[in-house]
Amino acid sequence: MIQSIVHIALVVRDYDEAIAFYTEKLHFTLVEDTYQPEQEKRWVVVAPPGSSGTTVLLARASKSVQEPFIGNQAGGRVFLFLGTDDFWRDYNEMKALGIAFEREPKEADYGMVAVFRDLYGNLWDLVQFNPGHPMAARVK
Repeated sequence: MIQSIVHIALVVRDYDEAIAFYTEKLHFTLVEDTYQPEQEKRWVVVAPPGSSGTTVLLARASKSVQEPFIGNQAGGRVFLFLGTDDFWRDYNEMKALGIAFEREPKEADYGMVAVFRDLYGNLWDLVQFNPGHPMAARVK
């Protein structure tokens, strides 16, 4: 049996500002942006550069009950993990583009890591796994 997690939904305030952040600041690829008239929404999917795995579905909050979760989908915990093949390249570029880091880089047992906030405040790890770590092969 082969299965995979295809998308992770991320609740956003506005499609276009979210697309701009992910494509311009994180260099994600816009995989799909399709209007769905029957539901008055767009299906917006982005993916990290060079990635062929799980994508991020940018889902605009469409109900008032969803709005409080914009920027706090994990209750203040790190929510998403962006693996990289070159930590310092990406960290320095993200800083230059104005991305706010909540925790500065540190060497951990598994590799180099720093925590940043996306445009809404969700916490992400930027991580480069050490060679030999079980996750290292998944970041190519």
